Amino acid sequence: MKSAVENLEPTRVKLTVEVSYDELKPSLDHAYAHIGKQVNVPGFRKGKVPPRILDQRVGRAAVIEHAVNDSLSEFYGQAVVETEIKPLGKPSINVTEIPAVTGTPGGQLVFEAEVDVRPEITLPALDTLEITVDDVDVADEDVEERLTTLRERFGSLVGVDRPIQDGDFVVIDLSAKVGDEEVDSVSGVSYQIGAGNMLDGLDEALTGASANETKTFTAALAGGEHAGEDADVTVTATAVKERDLPAADDEFAQLASEFDTIEELRADLRTQVGKDKDANRAVQARELLLERLREATDFPVPAGAVDAEIKRHLEAEGKGADDAHGEEVREEITELLREQLLLDTLVEQLQVAVTQNELLEFLVSNARQYGMEPNQFIQAAAQTGQIQAFTGEIARNKALAVALRQVTVKDGAGNSVDLSDFIGSDELDAAGPGAVASPAAAESPESGASPESGASPESGDSAESPDSPESADSPDEASEESSAKADEAPAKKAPARKPAAKKTAAAAEDAEAPAEKTTAKKVPAKKAPAKKAAPKAADE
Repeated sequence: MKSAVENLEPTRVKLTVEVSYDELKPSLDHAYAHIGKQVNVPGFRKGKVPPRILDQRVGRAAVIEHAVNDSLSEFYGQAVVETEIKPLGKPSINVTEIPAVTGTPGGQLVFEAEVDVRPEITLPALDTLEITVDDVDVADEDVEERLTTLRERFGSLVGVDRPIQDGDFVVIDLSAKVGDEEVDSVSGVSYQIGAGNMLDGLDEALTGASANETKTFTAALAGGEHAGEDADVTVTATAVKERDLPAADDEFAQLASEFDTIEELRADLRTQVGKDKDANRAVQARELLLERLREATDFPVPAGAVDAEIKRHLEAEGKGADDAHGEEVREEITELLREQLLLDTLVEQLQVAVTQNELLEFLVSNARQYGMEPNQFIQAAAQTGQIQAFTGEIARNKALAVALRQVTVKDGAGNSVDLSDFIGSDELDAAGPGAVASPAAAESPESGASPESGASPESGDSAESPDSPESADSPDEASEESSAKADEAPAKKAPARKPAAKKTAAAAEDAEAPAEKTTAKKVPAKKAPAKKAAPKAADE
């Protein structure tokens, strides 16, 4: 088989593939065997009809067409490997020559395949990069803020007879009209002043009002068929409450924690804040590195991949391919794809692979987010072909963590910063899989745009795409190349600990469960234009 590549654009190529008759013959034999089982020829059993008889009955052209259709994807895949191109999306195939239909068997199969390819991306030398992260400075105010948050979770709401203030909890009745039409109304809804998660202008209208006093204001509607239109809103607070916090004393420490005194609790909270800020520095370092890589690289994003992702985005929202919203998200999708292509190059350069344990932990974590049983989620993801995309996500996040090991990270004073508790180390990787847990940097991000990929013109399976880095094709081929440490160093033993007491009934009213101690910071995910839905089982 001969393959030639012609560059049409910086991110699009045309493959010309020539397949000899001898190379196509196994496919022709298979076509004869398959067709022979489908036709009835007097004097012959099914499957035993000679090829020359089939040529007379169904025509040699039909046999050749069957053979070409069956083998085209395989020959295309071989050409991709031989030419070492990196396709994105499904190719456009044009068959220009087929073996002889009449006369002596012979000739060749020739076809052309146009496909978007991954652009050439040159990354800067990682060991030349230096980034500066924030200092870890735990102030008394940080500790008191954390303590106040804990007290709020054990607090209770009590009614007050005074004008509404910022932070108060109110029960409201609300209606909105556009012209004379009432477009929305709610009753008995609880809302905290200052939360800002309802209509714009609601906080200003209610602040200073008294219980059962009606206020009106104008606000733009955020959703529904009148989204974006101004509505006349009427709101009444039927109840006003404030949170009554327990005193910050030894009794509270014993109620809310494992400690006997409030000072021991404060000391533990100070440790927690320090660890959280340290984890935040790892997240900050990751984002700063990604920003530096973006600044140091300039490459075109394949237009076909962008168009395919916009199409998927519109389909997910139930909109047509020509909907104006497609152009509204084009820039955002383009940047998301640019980042994926950049990180896929980093994955290859660092030879990052995804282990089976990392993939399994990722799937279990996602199953919890969607409220599904892990086995059900994994089975559904496999049936819908999302495992490959998940593997790509893990590999990209993991590559950033591994890259940070080669980058110089310093604090504001110029001191070196050790992030090995969050990004692992080459020494730990060399110690084997039992030495570390899965990488914290491989936490599940919101699924971003994923270029449509496909090595096969029929099946759409990709020879290589941003969703399936070459070095992380499947968990079966994964190696223990790298892993970031998830478990933090054990904290110093507290002076005096005992089992935490349960909340009292009074404290349970409108209060949340006490916060668990933070051990690692998840990498924040960028919001994608269209979030992937949880995979559904095939029988749903």
